[in-house]
Amino acid sequence: MNAKVSMVFRLLGVTIGASTMLFAGSPAAFAAGVNTGYFGNVAIEGYDAVAYFTDHRATKGSEKYSYDWLGATWQFSSDEHRKLFEADPIAYAPQFGGLCAEGMAYSEMTVNVEPEAWQIIDGKLYITAGARFTEDMVAIRTKAEANWPGVKAELTQ
Repeated sequence: MNAKVSMVFRLLGVTIGASTMLFAGSPAAFAAGVNTGYFGNVAIEGYDAVAYFTDHRATKGSEKYSYDWLGATWQFSSDEHRKLFEADPIAYAPQFGGLCAEGMAYSEMTVNVEPEAWQIIDGKLYITAGARFTEDMVAIRTKAEANWPGVKAELTQ
């Protein structure tokens, strides 16, 4: 294990839980700044990022309506949603590269998120790894946003 990877492991920690695996520094799981989980190169486990905003619910996307952005494949439930994302992906993409928003507050990189556990706060999408947010995301968002630049820098170097 090289020194850089070792440092990331020490910084972020590795925790294995019943429903969540925290993993630090996996290039396969974090391609070019987007969490794609452990199994494939699909963002948000194939859920439609636009549907959170337009339909106000988590909606599974389709390979038929996909778009490649930042080295990951994003799937949508309709061509209309794909076109909206293509026109302004930053407006729809989840914060922290799609990593767990709660984990980010504690400098943890939780790769396997639960796309149906989400909130939109101030026009930004936050996804977590739990069945629901265990804390008020508004309250911990400041800590998460402060930690994100350092975590992202370690992951994308």
